[in-house]
Amino acid sequence: MSNDTIAAIATGRAAAAVGIVRLSGPEALNIAQALCRRSRPPAARQATLVKVYAADGEIIDEGLLLGFPGPASYTGENSAELQLHGSAFVLDAVLRRCRQLGARLAEPGEFSRRAYENGKLDLAQAEAVADLIAAESADAARAAQHSLQGVFSQQCMELADDLLSQRSLIEAWLDFPDEDIGELQLRPWREQLETTRARLQALVADAQNGVRLTQGLTVLIVGAPNAGKSTLLNALARREVAIVSDIAGTTRDVLGEHLTLNGVPIRLVDTAGLRESSDDPIEREGMKRARDAAQSADRILVLEAPDTPVIDLPPQWQDRVLRVRNKTDLENMPAGQEGDSIRISAKTGAGLELLVEALVGQPLQQTAFSARQRHVDALQDAMFHVDHSLRHMTNVATLELAAEELRLGQESLGRITGESTTEDLLGKIFSSFCIGK
Repeated sequence: MSNDTIAAIATGRAAAAVGIVRLSGPEALNIAQALCRRSRPPAARQATLVKVYAADGEIIDEGLLLGFPGPASYTGENSAELQLHGSAFVLDAVLRRCRQLGARLAEPGEFSRRAYENGKLDLAQAEAVADLIAAESADAARAAQHSLQGVFSQQCMELADDLLSQRSLIEAWLDFPDEDIGELQLRPWREQLETTRARLQALVADAQNGVRLTQGLTVLIVGAPNAGKSTLLNALARREVAIVSDIAGTTRDVLGEHLTLNGVPIRLVDTAGLRESSDDPIEREGMKRARDAAQSADRILVLEAPDTPVIDLPPQWQDRVLRVRNKTDLENMPAGQEGDSIRISAKTGAGLELLVEALVGQPLQQTAFSARQRHVDALQDAMFHVDHSLRHMTNVATLELAAEELRLGQESLGRITGESTTEDLLGKIFSSFCIGK
């Protein structure tokens, strides 16, 4: 446990009915006792009505005090919480008094970091705390709760155990080739590792869904003027966000709307119509902004229509492009898939479900969990090492290399839960948390 005691406002600084000041560390309960001028430390996990005093004896506020003796606390240390009126002045005064009594200001994410360091949460669970707080939909909150409960971590640990078990078999034979440990049979070992690889591949897909759910997607709608971009934005948003007109070039600026599609938070961006040139300086600026917005978009939805020209796209856009043929109602054609593109009618709504599924995938399962890009990267690293191990496992002479690849794969999985990590990574992760979290 840490030797110092930290304090922070856990509820932000906006005026509210209730504000919370948190303490954690060896002196947390003693500081809370002195702060409230009580004869004994706060009772464990019981709310007590108290007055909070300044150094000169003036009453700062009156509220509830709760004590959480370690290790049965969120951080694993002695902890206390004061639930007071949510005045920024009151909370600042209480925090200042905590510092006078020996606490220091907590750093961003330090409460969760202490919970991780004291074994109350693994690293993926600690990140899920931030994901739960930031959740913008019921699906995102449910997924973060699953990660917080260890659903994702458990799968990572089970796969790491599988790699360790398979590596142990190989290393046992390498260390004691003359011992009676059974005949070396490469095929069963490969089949066992291929089963593990399939489970790992499925977890990569689930984690990628978790990233979309946690971080959301920015989807840019581009196309020639009058392709129906604003109509599509309104149809997906289910309200009149953009002006719709038969006059080409109605949209002159970048227009964004936040919505949820199949449980995934989306920022859907309508842009000015793209064409080779324009005499209108405002339209030229709108086209420039559309191209600039494409640089940071996760997906670029290119809308085409029978009455508009096909636009040329920069090569760097291609891997993010989804082509959509709009206005099927004018062509008397059914909505549906056509090669790499999708046919829809933004006006009638035909094909919109297929478009949404192409953008964000099918509706998320109830068991979905939250994830981050670093988790996906670690899982893909583990896949890389497992694939190399399988290649080395075809020959007795390269079994030592196969075992080493399994060790590296196990280490990659350990980065997710914090079994193998660095101080720099921990600092980067927890510094993105809010103070008091």
